[in-house]
Amino acid sequence: MSETPLFTPLLNSALLAAGQIKSFPADTVIINEDSYIKSIPIVLKGSIRVLRTEEDGKEILLYYIMPGESCIMSFLGGIHQETSKVKAVAEEDVDILMIPLEKAGEWVKDFPEWTDYIFKLYHKRFEELLGVVNAVAFQKLDQRLLQLMQQKTAVYHSKELTMTHQQLAEEVGTTREVVSRVLKQMENVGLIELGRNKITLL
Repeated sequence: MSETPLFTPLLNSALLAAGQIKSFPADTVIINEDSYIKSIPIVLKGSIRVLRTEEDGKEILLYYIMPGESCIMSFLGGIHQETSKVKAVAEEDVDILMIPLEKAGEWVKDFPEWTDYIFKLYHKRFEELLGVVNAVAFQKLDQRLLQLMQQKTAVYHSKELTMTHQQLAEEVGTTREVVSRVLKQMENVGLIELGRNKITLL
């Protein structure tokens, strides 16, 4: 449990006893929109991207779930017996500790540190969602793309990203043609270097 949050031994034991560790390869859909939530994921290794899909099929990235973190949207949706409002996809190969929903609810009463963990996650995700709203409403596409690529370099610990223009377009909710044009402009001013299915931040 070295990559999970630093809980007390008692709560760590409860997590191990109640949870089940599952592994998913990159790009696996872990939670889909409109599906009922039966367990709460805690990422042990790898990362998950959380997206919102519009009626026309366009997606927009909301935030990443990193090691030691969970999905507050899953927790809130599960506790209120609602379907998921987001889609969670493995950004890379990922190991997840799946916590049964009923246990996650019980621990709010039994473990103050679990409640504190949930509230801290809620605060962090709220700030990240405000950032998404701000970016969509006020930032130009080049700023949004640069911010997204910076997020991904932090996830992968590398300035070199292996991804297509189509993948980027899907995550910022626009078309590949628009993204390709903006990326070329960013390359011309020395922000990035483009290769075949590869983008390097300079």
